Amino acid sequence: MSKALSAPLTPAARPAAVVRLRAAGIVLGGSALVAVCAHVALPLYFTPVPLTLQTFAVLLLGLLLSPRMAAATLGAYLVEGALGLPVFAPDPHLSAGVAHLLGPTGGYLIAYPLAAALISFLWRRTRHGFTAAILCAAAGSLAILACGALWLAMFTHASAQSALALAVLPFLPGDALKIAAAAAVATGFQRLHRPVR
Repeated sequence: MSKALSAPLTPAARPAAVVRLRAAGIVLGGSALVAVCAHVALPLYFTPVPLTLQTFAVLLLGLLLSPRMAAATLGAYLVEGALGLPVFAPDPHLSAGVAHLLGPTGGYLIAYPLAAALISFLWRRTRHGFTAAILCAAAGSLAILACGALWLAMFTHASAQSALALAVLPFLPGDALKIAAAAAVATGFQRLHRPVR
């Protein structure tokens, strides 16, 4: 073992190592949460996009983490999926890996890091109440739906009206519940802890 690896951490280096370790744990834990929620999925017969709890996890992480950590966590989730780990919602028509990112749901997935960072950015510039959390989460949800619809329209060569019917409208009621649930959890967590930086 080299001296660099065996030598004890200096007092100045120890906090930096702890911070990096903590950040890595948050990223891995957050991406695992999204992966678990992705497997709570209900296929819909009229659209290639299933109902999942993924969006709830994205909204919650956006409210709990800093913009940088939120984007890093969702970016790590996409990398894990691209590498073939079973973190995306099951789809019998797609093989694991990059195929999911290039498939009909790719727009939603690619929007996750941006949406989580947007939610976090907005949340940190408001008075942290339940209504503010709902509005911030709703902004992120709309960003995800918009990217998903745009991608699906390009993927299927559908009209804007068809893309709206396939990629946005069926998910609005469920997303409203996810927004409310994420806001409730985040504001409850906020009463107990300071936001993760």
